[in-house]
Amino acid sequence: MNLNDRLSALRAEQEGADVFAPAPSAPYATPSGASIQLGAQAAALQATDLALGSAGLTGDEPAIFHPPAPQPRPRPVVTTDPLAAVKEKAAEELFSRIGSRLNDASLTEEQLHLLARAELAEIVAAEQLALSTAERNRLIDDIGADVLGYGPLEPLLADPTVSEIMVNRFDRLYVERNGRLIETPHRFTGEAQLRRVIERIVARVGRRIDESSPLVDARLEDGSRVNAIIPPLAVDGASLTIRKFAGTPYNVNDLIGFGSLTREVATVLDAAVRAKLNILVSGGTGTGKTTLLNVLSAFIPDDERIITIEDAVELQLQQDHVVRLESRPPNIEGRGEITIRELVRNSLRMRPDRIVVGEVRGAESLDMLQAMNTGHEGSISTLHANSPRDAISRMETLVLMAGMDLPLRAIREQIASAIDLIVQITRHKDGVRRITHVTEVHGMEGDIITLQDAFTFDYSPGYDEEGRLRGRIEPTGVRPRFAERIADHGIALPVALFQPDLREMLGEIR
Repeated sequence: MNLNDRLSALRAEQEGADVFAPAPSAPYATPSGASIQLGAQAAALQATDLALGSAGLTGDEPAIFHPPAPQPRPRPVVTTDPLAAVKEKAAEELFSRIGSRLNDASLTEEQLHLLARAELAEIVAAEQLALSTAERNRLIDDIGADVLGYGPLEPLLADPTVSEIMVNRFDRLYVERNGRLIETPHRFTGEAQLRRVIERIVARVGRRIDESSPLVDARLEDGSRVNAIIPPLAVDGASLTIRKFAGTPYNVNDLIGFGSLTREVATVLDAAVRAKLNILVSGGTGTGKTTLLNVLSAFIPDDERIITIEDAVELQLQQDHVVRLESRPPNIEGRGEITIRELVRNSLRMRPDRIVVGEVRGAESLDMLQAMNTGHEGSISTLHANSPRDAISRMETLVLMAGMDLPLRAIREQIASAIDLIVQITRHKDGVRRITHVTEVHGMEGDIITLQDAFTFDYSPGYDEEGRLRGRIEPTGVRPRFAERIADHGIALPVALFQPDLREMLGEIR
């Protein structure tokens, strides 16, 4: 049927539909589910017919099928707060009254909240709103949370299922739940409110953020890591990323329950830490390196002195004898910076039994290797890398950043002598972080650092119907050399731990 015939049939159908339809504009449901008017469809067909005729084509030409345009993903419904205008006005008025005292170091948080609540009570009373006492108190609490707290981030920070909060701009908030990203209906009222929240976060830890220093790493009171970046570096407005940490730090049993590792791997890592092996935790961004580092540090005996060194304090060690050090950025004049490298050097004078570096990412890697090679055994650190072999290559690159002009072989000898074990952790597409390699650093063969896997992840079972990875980490069958060092410390490891064909003998350690 050509287009003229189709147009005639459609008009006839419309005339017939008018006899029975309750209204002449009754919608016609297309196969795609979109609802359009018959008259509009007829007009569209007629326009198509005219267009074809003007192009020199007849209605008998074969029709060209155009697939429907992809539909945008539905945005979460944003509920409108009927008192939003009042809240914003009251917040601005509160800032005009006590804005200069919000970051006053002489005021405790409790004193600041009492002062703000008293001022807010006067501001709300002046609005003469028809509210009950409970509604008025709730309004004051909401405004107080916006000004003194974190505004729309408060419910997300309180939600235990949220592991990460990402603010792309004031009206685009995402969270990570179970390893998957989800957009939320929460919104800031504007760029000004988002900037106030960022400034409040960084001021509490003695950092600053402004046009001269437009990016910062900070932390919340619970240890959650915060990264903020503002214009001119952030083109679409200020951006904020918060990686939350559990109120109660995860232990090894939690990671086993999550599927991050097995009981056998946990037994080996426990023994390796107690036997003072130098361990490097390797993984990509967001793979759970810091969480695993916390778990490994829990294996350190309570009678040892631990020095932790970080850019922004994140580790949550449970031992009593812990000294935590944090680097410092330069001040507004560009002076006063204290780097990780300087802290590593200083820690050697603090009589440490263990040195735990949150992450090596620069010249401090050379000082860390030297510490490991000069009697400070049992050190643990993390590194960004995608595999154990990549971790070795990246460590070589970081040592070169120290500017010592060392020959590559000398650097490799330092690495091979210092690091005993590399633990690789990966976040898989089902959202679960899993240990995929437990790799021993054997030593040097010629100019190459040799590695030997003790455990590797078996991907062969694939994924189940729910998209969850079925595989697990398995022993390779090779008994690592570090087992002898562990035995020298009086720690017995069952032979069956490293033998896949002796799994039934593992009951003694379960």
